[in-house]
Parts: sequence; structure tokens; C-alpha cells
Amino acid sequence: MKAIVKSLPVVIFGNFLMQLGIVLFILPSGLITGGTTGIALILRHIWPNMPISAVVAVFNAAMFLLGWACLGKAFAMTTLVSTIASPAILAGLQAIVGDFVLTDDLLLCTLFGGVCIGAAIAMIIKLGASTGGMDIPPLLLQKFMGIPVSKSLYFFDITILLGQAIFTERQLILYGILLILTYTVMIDKMMALGDQKLQLEIVSEKSDEIRQAILTDVDRGVTLLHGKTGYYQHEIDMIICIVSPRERHRTEQLIRRIDPHAFVVLCQVSRVSGRGFTERKQHLPPRQG
Repeated sequence: MKAIVKSLPVVIFGNFLMQLGIVLFILPSGLITGGTTGIALILRHIWPNMPISAVVAVFNAAMFLLGWACLGKAFAMTTLVSTIASPAILAGLQAIVGDFVLTDDLLLCTLFGGVCIGAAIAMIIKLGASTGGMDIPPLLLQKFMGIPVSKSLYFFDITILLGQAIFTERQLILYGILLILTYTVMIDKMMALGDQKLQLEIVSEKSDEIRQAILTDVDRGVTLLHGKTGYYQHEIDMIICIVSPRERHRTEQLIRRIDPHAFVVLCQVSRVSGRGFTERKQHLPPRQG
């Protein structure tokens, strides 16, 4: 329960950021988009007298119950906050902003609207919560099938956008696709933010000194792979070490100080799990013998 309470300010801010993007960039420019609102627009075109708010309310309620059943009570509670906060924030911002138009440039509206929506969705999803509606099917696909949220969200939104293509100007369809691409990329980048690490593969004749230095000075674990050099066929240990981007410069300086001729390969790692990263770091006593 404490974790849910702590996450509420971020969930509310995420909803504020999303609705700010909609009020300042999406609505004034008449852009089309995916999500629950896109579904409501398609249905309204088929049944003109059907209120958009009713479609959104029914769809969000159904998705809320589905999320409760499949993703747990904690998820449902934070989603309920979004379900209540999102329309309230939207109404409040519309009242404050009124007829104010920040820019008439469709491209700027598309890009900035996409950034706001993508950052808001990623911010909320990283907490294990949701903005409700069409956020929930991608989360279910990620949980049960391992499909990344951004990819399934992109698929659903493009499908919804194509449904609106029948009764929308061609230029707005292209901008709608660009909007979806923008917030999909933004979700990917935001979801990876803070998780990315660097893997160092070090080949050196002074591997033992480098190993000791990384363990003591950088306070990171290492793995040794025994191998053989290709040209001289010398037996050698290769060191593998995972560090954060902030630790990269210090680690490379340390390696070069010990062996200026060390062969170092640096790779970007999207996510690392285990002790020292997703689990608490634990210092073990040196092995005896």
C-alpha cells in the first residue's frame, strides 16, 4: 500500500503531462491519434449520435476490470487514479487554456504532442501503473507473451489510425502516423532511461591487476574467461565487467593506467538484472584456498 501511495504523485503528474500535450498541441491542430479517443471517433462516424465521452467511459471501465483481473489489485488502484484524474485534469486545462494557441505549425504540434504523450505513458508504465484504456492490452501482451509495450502500442494505434483514414484528410493521416511514431520512440527511450549499462571486455597481460583494481576502486564485480590470443597463441584471461555510464570514464582510466596497451571492447547493454543492479549489492568475504 505504501508503494502505491508513493507512486500517486508520479501517476498524477504523468496524466497532467499527457493532457497538457493534448490541450496545447493535439486538440488545437485537429490531429488524429490512436488510443481510446481514436476508437470513439471511429464509432461516432458509424453512429453519429453516440457521445465520445460515453464510448471512452465504457471502454476504460472494461479495460480497468480486465487489468484488475490479470495484472493485480495494485495495478488496478493506480489505474483507477488515472481514470479519475485524466478527465478532471483535461477539463481543468481546457478551462485555463481556453482559446489560446501556442503554435499553428502542424509539425511542431505533432512532435511536441508526441513527446508529451510518450513521456507521460512511459513514466506511468515504469511504475507498474497505467493511464487506462488502450495502455492495458499492451501491458497484458508484455506480461503473457513478452512483447514490448511500445511495439504492441504502435500496432494498436496504427490500426486505430487506419480506421479513421476513411473519413480523414490525407495530410492529417500522415501527421497522425508521425505522431504515433514520435510517442512510440519516446516510450522506448524513457523505458530504457536509467536501465542502460555498459559492458567492458578487457584483454590484457595484466588481467589480474586490472581485476583487483576494478573490484576495489570501482566496486564492481568481474568475470574471467580463460582464452588464447589468436596470433601468438598465448594463454590469457579476458575480463568482463558491467558498469554504469557514470563509471565508464573512471574504469577506462584505471585500465589504461595499469596497461596502456590493453585491448578494450565496450558494448551498450539495455538492461542488467542481479546483485549490484536490480538487487542489493553484497560484499562477500574473499574465498579461502
